[in-house]
Amino acid sequence: MSETLELLKQLIACPSVTPHDASCQDIISHRLKLLGFSIEIFHFGEVTNLWARYGEQSPLLVLAGHTDVVPPGPLDAWASDPFTPTQQQEYIYGRGAADMKSGLAAMVVAAEHFVQTNPHFPGSIAFLITSDEEGPSINGTKRVIQELLHRNETIDYCIIGEASSENVLGDQIRIGRRGSLNGKLTIFGQQGHVAYPELAKNPIHLFVPVLQKLIAEQWDEGDASFPPTTFQLSNIHAGTGAANVIPGTLEILFNFRFSPATTVKELQRRVTGMFEQAKLSFDLQWDHSGNPFLTKPGILITAAQQAINEITGLDPVLSTGGGTSDGRFIAPTGAQVIELGPCNASVHQANEHVRIADLEKLTKLYHTVLKKLFLDS
Repeated sequence: MSETLELLKQLIACPSVTPHDASCQDIISHRLKLLGFSIEIFHFGEVTNLWARYGEQSPLLVLAGHTDVVPPGPLDAWASDPFTPTQQQEYIYGRGAADMKSGLAAMVVAAEHFVQTNPHFPGSIAFLITSDEEGPSINGTKRVIQELLHRNETIDYCIIGEASSENVLGDQIRIGRRGSLNGKLTIFGQQGHVAYPELAKNPIHLFVPVLQKLIAEQWDEGDASFPPTTFQLSNIHAGTGAANVIPGTLEILFNFRFSPATTVKELQRRVTGMFEQAKLSFDLQWDHSGNPFLTKPGILITAAQQAINEITGLDPVLSTGGGTSDGRFIAPTGAQVIELGPCNASVHQANEHVRIADLEKLTKLYHTVLKKLFLDS
């Protein structure tokens, strides 16, 4: 059994639903400490964060990720227990198998092999691991980065082990992400009996024409590196549960994934203008959870491209698609940030899985990138 597969099984067996780490970081930090990494644990609220560093020289490469996973959902949707790593044919199943315990396992094993073979390499390697990526992302990487900045620790390169591949391992590298802007909207109407609509004011009916405009609106066209900004309604709630009551309020959650072609203030202005033009009575609260970031072609991207080509024969696509990641907290420090990991087709789904053969390839990819950054430059 491969070292990466064995470590992945240990991590899947930890039921680390956000914000709980469930001892994943203990397993990882124990292995890293044996290599000579200095170990620091940061507890912020219920969140556990690991900062482990080997070396004092620059450049500093950070291998980043998260041990927390989303809840498994209904257990009867799973073919096996989500926290019992289960091998079926060419795959291993379990919550976090793809997002992102396989990336972490491969990073740890790759770092072990590299440091054991090259203990005096010219540079430093660090792990930044949190249990608050799938949740609010307040007490995780964001807080650790603040601590590192206070200590004047400078990150030069960062690889995040998120599930970045689409169809086959290495077909894609994430070199940036769009920003994220959430809205919590309450529309006020007048509750009443459905038989007397003239005595009530239905907030759902009032909102529908505005919703059609929100859906049809082209917010921007994106740019050469980013797809266009998108709007999605994620939750809607109204009513008392009775079929004969017109609701008094309508509560809505929505999200923008926005490109650098627009700004948070511009999105807020346009949305608020639609509501005001429709003469809605409303309350709107905004949560700006991340700005777009982009790593331009340079040493890190080149090393990753060359490693992928050598290991898989592929020429990876450079992408900024998908959701957000903790890269949004690391990139503003000036670090070159990429995401490189397994296939993402099953993330957050029941029966989440990763191809077992990809674990060895992913470990080799990380190991090859380390060699190119520290030994070949």
